[in-house]
Amino acid sequence: MYKNFLKRIIDFIIAIIIACAFSWLFLLIYILIKITSKGPAIFKQQRVGLNKELFSIYKFRTMKMDTPDVPTHLLRDPNVYITRIGKILRKTSLDELPQIFNIIKGDMAIIGPRPALWNQYDLINEREKYQVNSVRPGLTGLAQISGRDELSIIDKSKLDGEYVRRISMADDISLFFRTFLSVLKADGVKEGRK
Repeated sequence: MYKNFLKRIIDFIIAIIIACAFSWLFLLIYILIKITSKGPAIFKQQRVGLNKELFSIYKFRTMKMDTPDVPTHLLRDPNVYITRIGKILRKTSLDELPQIFNIIKGDMAIIGPRPALWNQYDLINEREKYQVNSVRPGLTGLAQISGRDELSIIDKSKLDGEYVRRISMADDISLFFRTFLSVLKADGVKEGRK
């Protein structure tokens, strides 16, 4: 009952509360991006959602407009592309805040496998082995608190598969609070190829 019904209702209610409570922060970040770099403050990118349906994910823009459409950790020198305010937003994960609206719309959940980029075919295909593409992607998940960008495609997919196999309210609550610790320590964040 939780996986197929309650999870979506809880996500919707929490997302509405967060959107209202932090509307001042959304506005502040929006203004800071607009006055420090050219381009829109909100960045949209095609991601793979439930049942491999593509959707537009929302983020605060942290990179310059001419940045290639690849995962940041694959860029040779991402610092060339990341804006001044973008560095702060990425370090604190505040760039992810607009995904609250993806959760309200039903594109995403609060907890679940992070949605793959539309062109991450290796990750999308590996996830098929573990039925990861059959659930709503999340703002944070087991792979994010277990190594994030440092994980191989295979390891990330296995962790996402483990989450899908065990989806429960208890696990979601645990992952929610463990995410805060992970963000504070900036665990697993990798900017650029080493």
